[in-house]
Amino acid sequence: MVSLNRVVMQKSSREIIRALEPEKLDVAEISGKWGRQFPFKSYRQYRYPQYDICAGPFPAEADTAPEFDLILANQVWEHLDRPYAATQNVRTMLRDGGYFWLAVPFFIPYHGAPTDNSRWSARGLTNLLIEAGFEETAIHAEQWGNRNAALRNLEQKWPPRYEKGSDSLANEPHMPVCAWAIAQKT
Repeated sequence: MVSLNRVVMQKSSREIIRALEPEKLDVAEISGKWGRQFPFKSYRQYRYPQYDICAGPFPAEADTAPEFDLILANQVWEHLDRPYAATQNVRTMLRDGGYFWLAVPFFIPYHGAPTDNSRWSARGLTNLLIEAGFEETAIHAEQWGNRNAALRNLEQKWPPRYEKGSDSLANEPHMPVCAWAIAQKT
């Protein structure tokens, strides 16, 4: 099933990551598996609760040099109790010149797994990344949504399945359903 909420975000994000030449990147993904679609040089998953990005960088050894060129977090940050600390921890784990990509919902129902704590627009993600130490000029953030997708998110069967031909993918900037960003550590 392809969720209506993720169609535009996934297409845009795949283009962003392909432009980074994934076969040259050492990658970590936090509590997800979205990154398995790319031919990365190396790929590691860090899943909660074994690893809690709010508690500190992975690996836990404080004297370990940053080892990742890219860290992915797809639909995770809304579940974190301390997203600002987590974002700072991600920055610590990146090599100089490395990237952090994240995607989050904005207008969707509560979905505790185990908790559901926050929402961000593209502007909100930019602010989060700046607060964590990323330079504003090294951040690219987008958002997508429209009234149809917002209404579909209110249906009892959630998430809404994308129905090609009947679901519009037009963007209404003042009706975000999801947002995503990539930030480079300079």
